[in-house]
Amino acid sequence: MNYRPSPLAGLPPVTKNLLIINGLFLLATWVVKTTFGLDLTRFLGLYFPLSENFNPAQFGTYMFMHADFMHLFFNMFALFMFGRVLETYWGPKKFIVYYIITGVGAAVLQLAFKYIDYHNAISVLNEQEIAIVYEQGAQALREFKNFTNPDMAHFNLVLNIPMVGASGAVFGILLAFGMLFPNTELMLLFPPIPIKAKYFVMLYGVAELFMGVANFSMDNVAHWAHLGGMVFGFILIKYWDKKGI
Repeated sequence: MNYRPSPLAGLPPVTKNLLIINGLFLLATWVVKTTFGLDLTRFLGLYFPLSENFNPAQFGTYMFMHADFMHLFFNMFALFMFGRVLETYWGPKKFIVYYIITGVGAAVLQLAFKYIDYHNAISVLNEQEIAIVYEQGAQALREFKNFTNPDMAHFNLVLNIPMVGASGAVFGILLAFGMLFPNTELMLLFPPIPIKAKYFVMLYGVAELFMGVANFSMDNVAHWAHLGGMVFGFILIKYWDKKGI
């Protein structure tokens, strides 16, 4: 009899459980949607605080939700590659604290910039148009519709499209890896050349900052959340260093 160990065998406990939990959340989303016609993202994704769908608990649940399999795969691949190294270096307790803080911090920064976008959006609408979006916008999106007025449509997206994914925490992990193992060489896929971890992280950070500014609310990628995970990760690592933790 041939025995093949599980792909998760040998992983440190927090990394392994995060991989499993994220996978189960996506599976549950599919099952509940197919069986009951209910979208769990409506309850567990992170909405803008002035949306009717907002719940403070979403600051924690959003990072376990993903839009689709590929979204989950790339986040979990990065967690698998770099998270296990950090957990082994820090230990499970410190690693999970870092993961949660960077995930929540990512959401905070994303919503801060979304708040600016919210006020820019309502500045070009009258009170009646704003009221209509509040009354009808969420239901329209659930029916895969939106307003024909582009300003109302944009406001509806700001108000009623949730943020999902572990990307903020994952970018925090990338930042930590780059700071703690700066000279480790990583192999890029495109182009296939080696690059030191510290330069890889720098390039990623600059790219996310650029895309966050250039594509402000114009795409479905939470660039400011990615940057937020890195910013909060940097602050936390420096704080731990100062306190000798």
